[in-house]
Amino acid sequence: MHQRQKWSSLWKTEDWWAIWLAGIMMVVAVAGLVNSIPRLPKWTGSLQSVFSVELIPALLILGLGLGLATATALRAMGRDEKKYLLGFPFVFLLAVAAFVIGSNKTMSHYGLNDVIWALVLGMVISNVFGKPKWLVPALRTELFIKTGLVLLGAEILFNRVLTLGARGLGVAWIVTPIVILFMYNYGTKVLKIKSKSMVATVATCTSVCGVSAAIATGAATKAKKEEISAAISVSLIFTVIMMVGMPILIRFLGLSEAVGGAWIGGTVDSTGAVVVAGSMVGPHAMEVAAIIKMLQNVLIGLVAFAWAVFWVTRVEREPGTSKPSIGEIWVRFPKFILGFVGASVVFSFILLPVLGQTRVDEILKVTAALRSWLFALAFVSIGLDSRLSELKEAFKGQGPVKLYVVGQTFNLVLTLIAAIVFFGRIG
Repeated sequence: MHQRQKWSSLWKTEDWWAIWLAGIMMVVAVAGLVNSIPRLPKWTGSLQSVFSVELIPALLILGLGLGLATATALRAMGRDEKKYLLGFPFVFLLAVAAFVIGSNKTMSHYGLNDVIWALVLGMVISNVFGKPKWLVPALRTELFIKTGLVLLGAEILFNRVLTLGARGLGVAWIVTPIVILFMYNYGTKVLKIKSKSMVATVATCTSVCGVSAAIATGAATKAKKEEISAAISVSLIFTVIMMVGMPILIRFLGLSEAVGGAWIGGTVDSTGAVVVAGSMVGPHAMEVAAIIKMLQNVLIGLVAFAWAVFWVTRVEREPGTSKPSIGEIWVRFPKFILGFVGASVVFSFILLPVLGQTRVDEILKVTAALRSWLFALAFVSIGLDSRLSELKEAFKGQGPVKLYVVGQTFNLVLTLIAAIVFFGRIG
């Protein structure tokens, strides 16, 4: 019976279904059954320029496809897929609205992208109008975000992340664990924040790559939804500030493009914001920044695994009890991380040599677009699930904000030193 339950988890849990859904999407893209995913164009002025004759049917097909695919997963997990499908169109519509606002050239320039607007729109509706009961079954935050994270793994191509060699690894992989350890100890021992899950989530969010790292760590440490929302909210606010401010600071300090790019890549939380900030410094800075951030993204799976093991063996372990078995650690481990790592390995070492860089890039355009839509759906759901009163409780005592500010300051100083050490002699 116990063994049967173990096998049933393969089609009864969101972690595994995130892998299956992302896997199906990747297979469809590789087979060429889907060659493009609708993207909203950058726009200024009138909204008439956004919705073309071709775009509206494409969006309807996309919404239908995502809705049916995720509903199938929910049915397999024993959830009520009919109630889910009743509310899903509204969630998808809000995701479209978030993309529309985020695609405005002014908004896009300042990093106010679809993820931020998805969160804001959801929170406005939840806190101003309230969350209707019929909508609750459609808020499948974890399924959306975990499926998106598995798709993100496909974008971590080792031939690209290793372009900078040991220099890139020096900035991305040496600084990151030091910042995580510093922030965790500062948050739990100095600030004495009661929720260790909150501290771990903020620490990883700050030192690795913002949203994706926060979700992965939150899953590994069983953080509450409002704690993950609080960590993400702080990260998004400071990401915008840093995206605009760091290029100015880099020019003021007279740093080279390589050093400036490495500094941005190692400290700005969002991948999109990293590219924008790097481009403000120069083309070489943008390239270095993007690769450093990719190297940090590789750590998402490793860090989530480390947190899962630490939580089971240290945080949740009762004094005097024996060490947990490998089986217990496996049960607790967020399985979607296997999909994240697996996707990276398959694309890097199988598809890339067989299909070539050009074809893989075409496939990744499809999977990356799907990931963006899944993230938008996830953040609409997070927003709709978030009440300001709950966030206020999570921010109680301003501990998370202090933790982020102090941790990010430490990260900025340490990453700058590492960037100068590893890239200082390169213009």
